[in-house]
Amino acid sequence: MFEFIRSHQRLMQFLLLVLIVPSFVIGGVMTGYSRLHDDKDIVAKVGGQTISQQEWDSALRSQMGRLREMYGTRFDPKMLETPEAKQNILGNLIAERAMKAEAHNSKLAATQEQIQNIVIANFPDLKDASLSKDERVKRYNAYAQQQGMSVPAFEERVGQSVMMQSLNTAIESTAFAPKSITNRLSDLNDQERDIQELSFKSADFVSKAQVTDDMLKAYYDKNGQEFQIPELVQAEYVVLNNDALASQISVTDDDVKGYYEQNAKRYTTEEQRRASHILIPVKKDASATDVAAAKAKAENLLAQVRKNPADFAKLAKENSGDTGSAERGGDLDYFGKGMMVKPFEDAAFKMKQGEISDLVQSDFGFHIIQLTGIKPAAVRPLEEVKTEITAEIKAQQIAKKYAEMAEIFTNTVYEQADSLKPVAEKLKLKIESVGNLTRLPNPSLSPAAQYNNAKFLTALFSDEALKNKHNTEAVDIAPNTLIAGHVIGYMPATKRPFAEVKDVLREHVTQIEAGKLAKKAGEDKLAALALKDDIAGFSTSKTVTRINSQGIDSAAAAAVMKADVAKLPAYVGVDMPRLGYSLFRISKVAQAANPDKARRQAEQQQIAESMAQQEMVAYVELLKHKAKAEILKPLPPKTSPKDDDSASAPSKK
Repeated sequence: MFEFIRSHQRLMQFLLLVLIVPSFVIGGVMTGYSRLHDDKDIVAKVGGQTISQQEWDSALRSQMGRLREMYGTRFDPKMLETPEAKQNILGNLIAERAMKAEAHNSKLAATQEQIQNIVIANFPDLKDASLSKDERVKRYNAYAQQQGMSVPAFEERVGQSVMMQSLNTAIESTAFAPKSITNRLSDLNDQERDIQELSFKSADFVSKAQVTDDMLKAYYDKNGQEFQIPELVQAEYVVLNNDALASQISVTDDDVKGYYEQNAKRYTTEEQRRASHILIPVKKDASATDVAAAKAKAENLLAQVRKNPADFAKLAKENSGDTGSAERGGDLDYFGKGMMVKPFEDAAFKMKQGEISDLVQSDFGFHIIQLTGIKPAAVRPLEEVKTEITAEIKAQQIAKKYAEMAEIFTNTVYEQADSLKPVAEKLKLKIESVGNLTRLPNPSLSPAAQYNNAKFLTALFSDEALKNKHNTEAVDIAPNTLIAGHVIGYMPATKRPFAEVKDVLREHVTQIEAGKLAKKAGEDKLAALALKDDIAGFSTSKTVTRINSQGIDSAAAAAVMKADVAKLPAYVGVDMPRLGYSLFRISKVAQAANPDKARRQAEQQQIAESMAQQEMVAYVELLKHKAKAEILKPLPPKTSPKDDDSASAPSKK
């Protein structure tokens, strides 16, 4: 209970969540970037801060990267290419700035030591008990570098996230969900319906399906796309990313030495001490009598320890109120300043190794401390951290160089559109070749194949690239990754001949016709049941709910639960594509006798969280107004110079 980590569990859980969100990493790279832009590039102002066009574009690229990671080949870049989507991203940037301003004004802050301890405590590769503090710090620094960020920028971003989460928690904690509403919604999930099924399977109607050659030809003509051999492209491409720039960056010994001297504190390990203790706990509101009794017990134990110091661990196990350390004979392991309550820390850092303290009183009670180890302060030598510093400087320089090169890359592939050679020579990039590209990504290719990106393929198959023989635009395919291509070969799509696919067509059309017959038979039966109830042919009864559909098709389950049950028995028919047609007879409707209490509590929590989010949305709008948020250029961010229709835009050759 005295260790810093234990006293900040809530904050740690939050940081663990924040640190794995891609937007956090990308946001860190852009910190302070707006200072490099002219006023004409400013798109919004919030609380005296500006948001640049570059930051807006970067946020859009970051969102694309997150969605691409989530959905893989199912991701469609067009979902973020609408003006509405782009304005929403700008709105999120404005909201973030407004929240930061409020957190700053409210003096919500986390110290650097807290940030480091929180991160170290929450990452599995940093929590290994066998690691020294130096090794933990080394891995911690390496983690920040892997994100393309300097450690100070990384820590600044974490601190900002802590502030914003504190603000967010304060607002969302005020929301609550009325029990009447949550009970009503849970009752709907607990409603039970007894059903029986009568299936009309397509397979049973195959022999009755009449299919002619004219029907096959009509289907072939109407659905020609199903029989096409896709068009293929052979292309050249160049990629601008961190890897391409890494070889162009060199870090000198003077750079390393200067960085080391400027950040000397980071490479200094403060003195640490190891101690064991026996705690006789005292509640904060304890009476004078209880305090005196606890002190008397502590004094008695102190006398025993002084008489037989070797019995310290035994007495700690038997008497200490700190159950966590008591199991280890009172051992608290090594700790630095700021990790223990102050009276305990003050006493421990004045003691000599092996010494036993007098009674030390803190908010937790009376402590008897035995100092068992001292690690003096130490400075990691330059040679030891040289590789680490070199990597960090290189990461910073790459991030800066990419920001500079991205605009050059974009403009060059557009302005000198007849070839990729100019941009490759200007930025020292390698031109690669690839063939057999289709309009859609090939799922059999490795995710690392940068040319197999949906947005890039769309650009390659555009009229500008195919017909006009120009370079594609510079396409964002991942954070800090731009690609441009040039078509060098094209094979148009062809249609497989009717005779070649006729047999496959006959089987397919037969299944369609059989399905139509099954549906017709089912609908006729449904009409008859509306006039007279008849259970002949129906399956045995089963009970379904919205939570448990008992294995029936999801579309059928939805239809059953939506069916009008004012009069029982009720019937509903459901078309089952490729399978046939099913009728469901609903004979009984009731509430579950033993509802799942845990699930209902979870549903109540979900509703409360939803309402809390609404509270937060309203609060953020208030903060925007308070921060005098202003959009100066309410237009979608440009994805390439091609989007600029102004008279000054360069023309293609």
